[in-house]
Amino acid sequence: MLFAGRGSLAARVGQGKAARSKVPRAKLADCKIADRDPIALLDASNVGRVTELIPIRYGRMVAGPFAFYRGAAPLMAHDLSKLPHSDVIVQLGGDAHLANFGLFASPERRILFGPNDFDETLPGPFDWDVRRLATSFVIAARERGFALRDQRGVVRRLCGTFRQRIAEFSRMDTLDVWYCQFKAASMLAIADSVVERRKELAVIDKARQQSSRSVMTHATELVNGKLRIKDVPPLVYHIPLESQHDHKRYDALVRSFFADYRLTLPDDRRALFDRYELVDVAIRVVGIGSVGTRCYEALFMADGQCPLFLQLKEARSSVLEDYLPPSRYSNHGQRVVNGQRLLQSASDIFLGWSKMRHSGNDFYVRQLRDMKGAFDFTAFDVEDLDEYAVSCAHALAHSMAKAGDPALLSGYVGKSDAFDEAIVRFALAYAEQNEADWTVLKAAVKAGRIQVIRE
Repeated sequence: MLFAGRGSLAARVGQGKAARSKVPRAKLADCKIADRDPIALLDASNVGRVTELIPIRYGRMVAGPFAFYRGAAPLMAHDLSKLPHSDVIVQLGGDAHLANFGLFASPERRILFGPNDFDETLPGPFDWDVRRLATSFVIAARERGFALRDQRGVVRRLCGTFRQRIAEFSRMDTLDVWYCQFKAASMLAIADSVVERRKELAVIDKARQQSSRSVMTHATELVNGKLRIKDVPPLVYHIPLESQHDHKRYDALVRSFFADYRLTLPDDRRALFDRYELVDVAIRVVGIGSVGTRCYEALFMADGQCPLFLQLKEARSSVLEDYLPPSRYSNHGQRVVNGQRLLQSASDIFLGWSKMRHSGNDFYVRQLRDMKGAFDFTAFDVEDLDEYAVSCAHALAHSMAKAGDPALLSGYVGKSDAFDEAIVRFALAYAEQNEADWTVLKAAVKAGRIQVIRE
């Protein structure tokens, strides 16, 4: 397997080209999926989740093909492991669909665009992330009713941009690649019209307003004179505690968790974190694929008036670990955090990890909604989706160039459109497979095999 290497640019590009002889680019189009039970594979991924939340997960997945795809990362990981794949290894996001890209803030308060979900991050074949991302664009285009030629076109634009950017990164100074940031302004520059720039600017401006203070205005309330996170069942709620003893035990567990988390922060961030006092903790149900995993939000205050909301999200083993070498980190929260730091051009200043001592569950911690922004691709026209594909391709190429070896990648994907055409064929075929699997889920719900809660 080819990891980030040393040596001359020409030698590393040559290694990437040589990898084609083992797995030609055309083989990446292969989408012959062996018979398997998608429900059994999804059920297997529920082991260890909160049982009463699993029907919510399935209720969200059954809503449509794209919603199903978002929750079916374990299913696609299984399928990709059985298909030909490249020998060029990078740090994968592991769940690189288009809804897992968005706006986020750098520590300097710049608005950046890039991947923003790393629960499944693990080293693996680079094409797994490319194929998952490309397929997500086809599924989104199909749901919008776009013609087949438009589905092909958006994937070609995605792959062509990815190849171009990887080639450019391969020729850049290594430190310049690391320092490079894909800013929100870069997205605006890609927009082909004033109308599109206005749409994007509205999302960017909304992201600028997201902060712990903005969350506090609508997500907290005073209870007996004390500030508390507002219950919004079944998605946000407090653990019911019956006795004073239970309250003390729970409080001690939470405080030991944050004491351990604090040690994963750099010294300067610890000094900042120490200015805050824990006020409240509540359970929070998030996402589609994440539903059923344990997630909390915690409210801290400094000086009695400065809020800090942190999200504590359970980190389980990556869905890729059933098919790739397991993580070298003993705590999956650390796996997620280090994957995020490798793949993002800048990361949250409060990013860290810990473990619930009583249960042994791993968690990672980050700020909740800190200048986060997402684009509503369900309202995109063809031009919008095309431009968004360009932005995602820029961001994915930078992530892989930063965490891996862009020269190896550039050597493998090459200068022609052979790579693009293979990914187009795969994405179209896997979108069909995804829809067939979604149909199986619908049938299982109708037959009573799967219980759902529709929100």
